Amino acid sequence: MKFAKLAALLTGASIASMSVLAQQAAQPQTPSPYHYTLPLSIAVEAAQEALRVCEQNHYWSTVTVVDMDGIPQVVLRGDHAPVATGESSFRKAFTVITLGPEFGFDRSSGFFELLKKNQFAPQLATVKNVIALPGAVAFKVHGEIVGALGIGGAPGGDKDEVCAAAGVAKVADRLPQ
Repeated sequence: MKFAKLAALLTGASIASMSVLAQQAAQPQTPSPYHYTLPLSIAVEAAQEALRVCEQNHYWSTVTVVDMDGIPQVVLRGDHAPVATGESSFRKAFTVITLGPEFGFDRSSGFFELLKKNQFAPQLATVKNVIALPGAVAFKVHGEIVGALGIGGAPGGDKDEVCAAAGVAKVADRLPQ
């Protein structure tokens, strides 16, 4: 008898909880900023502007835009850009998207500065595809990093970062705030 009552109680509780879960699943969910996908048209426009600024300064560069997972979304290799600029631009953007949210920087120069201040930070530079060079800037939605634009090719990461910032600034007003 006790077993039958317990079984009925558990069955009723299971049905009630499934009903609540079904109601929650049926309600439209507002995507969190962490599920934001940078539109390709915006990523391309930002990359083109960054490359234009670099070329205007006679830097032979490559631009890479990565999504939230650190996967390249756009790669533009400018005329005469050396082959190493592709890897450099990717790794700078990858560093911002993977470590920036955790350590509070939105430019790869922020990681460069972190290495100087934190005795344990140099270990992070050994992570595959992370690089301790300036030259990338984050795309932000609702204050959260949702992508990054990296550049390689200027004679100094600080100059790369100026180009990257110009690309991100060109499209920033079209991203959700």
